[in-house]
Amino acid sequence: MKLIIVGAGEVGFHIAHRLSQENKEVVVIDKNPEALKRLMEFSDVQTLEGSGSDPRMLLAAGIEDAQTFLAVTDADETNLIASFYANLLAPQIKKLARIRHEAYTQFRPGLLEKHLNLDKIINPDEELVHTIERLIAVPDAEDVRELAEGRLQLMAIRVPSGSPLRGKSLMDLGRMAEGLPYIIGAIFRDETLIVPTGKDVLNVGDLLYVVTDKDRMGRVLAFFGCRGKPPENILIIGGGDIGLRLARRLEHRTLHVRLLEKDRNRCDALSEMLDKTIVLHGDGTDQTILMEENIAQMDLVLSLTGDEETNILCSLLSQRLGARRLITRISKFAYMPIAQAIGLGRVVNPRLSAINSILQYVRRGKILSAVSLKGEEAEVLEAEAIADSPMVGRPLRDVKFPKAALVLAVVRGEKLAIATGQTVIEPGDRVVVLCARKAVPQVEKHLSVPVRRS
Repeated sequence: MKLIIVGAGEVGFHIAHRLSQENKEVVVIDKNPEALKRLMEFSDVQTLEGSGSDPRMLLAAGIEDAQTFLAVTDADETNLIASFYANLLAPQIKKLARIRHEAYTQFRPGLLEKHLNLDKIINPDEELVHTIERLIAVPDAEDVRELAEGRLQLMAIRVPSGSPLRGKSLMDLGRMAEGLPYIIGAIFRDETLIVPTGKDVLNVGDLLYVVTDKDRMGRVLAFFGCRGKPPENILIIGGGDIGLRLARRLEHRTLHVRLLEKDRNRCDALSEMLDKTIVLHGDGTDQTILMEENIAQMDLVLSLTGDEETNILCSLLSQRLGARRLITRISKFAYMPIAQAIGLGRVVNPRLSAINSILQYVRRGKILSAVSLKGEEAEVLEAEAIADSPMVGRPLRDVKFPKAALVLAVVRGEKLAIATGQTVIEPGDRVVVLCARKAVPQVEKHLSVPVRRS
């Protein structure tokens, strides 16, 4: 598979690096020689210095022979022009464009997709707001993802000190759960991924990725000791595009939302655009203002300004003043492990949200969705089972599946089942698979290319 990526920034860099490790042919175009040099130091990709909006560069990159085209620079205009020429030169390939400003996407919804023949428009801000909404709904989880069109929930749950589950094997948990439908797909222990078996034992501090159906989510969370209620009093620090989008979404719920913005003119504009949200003028790094707003009584504080250093300071100060839960926006990938190490609670990244949206479109076979897990060390793929797949027609316990992969669930029409060794997959089933990054090519092969059975 050949992919052309316009833009070697954070999004382009991480997508190119990820796909090159899966032995895909990747060509990256960017005007910044330093960005291309950095990419070549870490990844086996071809680079071209120049503008991705120049049709000659697209031809030089081999767009006529490519299967997928991604325009992911930080400039909407460049992405739009690059997509325009990509459609002229290779209308048959998949095309995705990163576009942030609503002026382009909301003028006439669907217009760009139709006339530029785009398979998907990626808006990192919108994707991030969806991520935050899921986290608000499940306050004790560190990460929440939806699968099977929302019917399945993938939740990251930390094993706390004092948990009655510590020291228990997964087989023990199965007996304790008394038939409760769930599966632990992955365990992260000291940043190391474990694709578990029944003999694996839980330790304090383990991060568990648990899958269950949406209707039983509350019972499964309670079983794992998560009993927190969704927040009612929320403070958003930062009235930029993301803060505004989130406040608008939360106004449709019975929540008490305040938005703190340091720019006076922006506050006036926010007051006109929001109905129920209380807009406050002030700096989120000012301790006096936070105390005046009773920060200790806030169920959740979200630091969502456009500056990650400011966000880290706001979250640290809010934490010290007694805020119960925090969500911190971090755009630079290098800052994410640092922010988590110093106890900033849940960290969200608009670029990572965009990458997760893009990945499903660059996978082989009938991939319906794909999400990366913590540190991109693992991925969850949702795919349609093909008739000639070795996964079809026999119990999963008899399938020779990659060791670093695990089938989590199977959706057949309106029926949904958490996978067990007795589960038999039929053609057309939607199969949810978790796999380590190194196993992605093997899993793709099982899902997309007929393999002759022995």
